[in-house]
Amino acid sequence: MKDAVGVIYTSKDEFSMRELSSKRSVTAIPIAARYRVVDFLLSNMVNSGIRKVGVLVQGNYHSLMDHLGSGKAWNLHTRNNGLFLLPSRGSEGSENSFGLLDALKANMDYLRRSRQEYALIVGGRIVYNARYDDMIRQHEETGADVTVMYTRFDPMNADFSASSPESRAFVTVNAQGQVTDMEINPNVITCPNMLMDVVLIKRTQLMHLADIAAAHGYHDLYTHILRGAVENKTMKIMGYEYTGYWKRMETINSYYNFNMDLLNKDVRRELFGVNPVFTKTRDDAPTKYLPGADVKNSLVADGCEIEGHVENSVLFRGVHVAKGAKIKGAIIMQDCSIGEDAELENVILDKDVTILKGGRMIGPKHYPIVLGKNVTV
Repeated sequence: MKDAVGVIYTSKDEFSMRELSSKRSVTAIPIAARYRVVDFLLSNMVNSGIRKVGVLVQGNYHSLMDHLGSGKAWNLHTRNNGLFLLPSRGSEGSENSFGLLDALKANMDYLRRSRQEYALIVGGRIVYNARYDDMIRQHEETGADVTVMYTRFDPMNADFSASSPESRAFVTVNAQGQVTDMEINPNVITCPNMLMDVVLIKRTQLMHLADIAAAHGYHDLYTHILRGAVENKTMKIMGYEYTGYWKRMETINSYYNFNMDLLNKDVRRELFGVNPVFTKTRDDAPTKYLPGADVKNSLVADGCEIEGHVENSVLFRGVHVAKGAKIKGAIIMQDCSIGEDAELENVILDKDVTILKGGRMIGPKHYPIVLGKNVTV
């Protein structure tokens, strides 16, 4: 494949994710017992042979920076290429940029100093496992100015309760694979495909578009650049279809449903069975199932100690479930402690939460209870 420079655009904290994103970006939210959202995005690029990746960070990015470190977990700690963290500022000097185009303009040196022919821009809130080799090959063969990744839109797989300011785009693609219509955040969706927030474009052309955007006060790539190019036919925009499993992290419900999906072995096989997913390592002993432990249909990371009942749940590293505790339909993050005879159902606990002896929390399945970091109940 042709060499490409990667760009991951992370979101700032979003209230639609409640306590989970109050102190971290959506891209840094822990998922799947031992991963973060960004792990899938970086692994997709590394598995496709991309050796230089810039992460445009804004807002509460300390958790993300701590997780990424030097990029060693993804073999991106090289001298010439590797992983770059690119804090961005808005055009008025605010801490957060207004949009992707502002962030690119603020980090133009990253693009200018790169030598790769193409730039691959990836949004920071969709989890999937894919390689980009075929997408880049199609881009070259069709002579496209821009290629966008899309998937068939399924209303049953979407969460419309999100209050996210980020654009959600839908497209129509003709028989030749060219995008003929684009809608941004419509109330009534008429286009049959949803964009996966993956855009392939020549690096020099991206720099040119970022300059134009800054001169005209544009902020969003889809709204202010690509939609107009589709309508006016000023650029040849092609679509590349993704047919695998994906989940967009927009609300607590979508986060909860994704982790519950992982209890299905077919979903796990699709997400982890082909291309490896890399993450920051933590050396823990194997999980201990002590006398009284009863675990059914659950995803349990290493380093846990379980004496109670766990069912249809996801447990991260270092969780302790005491004797007599009952956990069902729960997501328990790293180093949480569940006391004796506690009862949890349809809850999400962030890191280092302590549930005292006899504690009881039962939430509705479609609106789980969420506790933030370091809470004791």
